[in-house]
Amino acid sequence: MAGIKSKLFIVFICSISLIADAIDVKYCKKNKDYDVKVSGVEITPYPIERGTETTFTISASTDTPISGGNLVIDVSYYFFGVYSETSDLCTKTDCPVTTGDFAISHSQALPSVTPPGSYTLTMKLQDADKKELTCISFDFSIGWYSSEAQIASS
Repeated sequence: MAGIKSKLFIVFICSISLIADAIDVKYCKKNKDYDVKVSGVEITPYPIERGTETTFTISASTDTPISGGNLVIDVSYYFFGVYSETSDLCTKTDCPVTTGDFAISHSQALPSVTPPGSYTLTMKLQDADKKELTCISFDFSIGWYSSEAQIASS
C-alpha cells in the first residue's frame, strides 16, 4: 500500500511541474511547414523576476543543416511593441547546426523597472540568406514583486 501511495505521489508531483512549467508555443503561421520545428521553450527562472537574468531556451530540430543566420526577437507588452533585437544565430547555438535536435539559448537581464503584466515574445529564425526557417510566439508574465534577494539589494 505504501508503495502505491508513493508512486501516486510521484506521478502527482510530476504532473504539477509539467502544468506549471508548460509554455504554450504557437507558430506564427498555423499552416506553414517550417524547416525548423520547435518542440518547446524553457524559461529560467520561472516565474520571471525583474532585475534578474532570464534565460529562454528553445528546443528545436531540423532536417537540413544550418550554416548561420539571424535570430530576431520581438517583445510586446499588452500588444504594444516594447523591445526588438536581432542576433547572430551562432552566438545563441553552436554553428553549423547539424541535422537533428538542437537548442537556442538567449539570456536577458530585465531592468528592475520592467512593468509587471503580460508579455508576448515572437522569435524568428532566418538562415544566412534571410529565409525564414521558423517563427514562434509564446506568452509569459512578469509579477508585481521582485524576489526577496532583489528587494534586499535595492
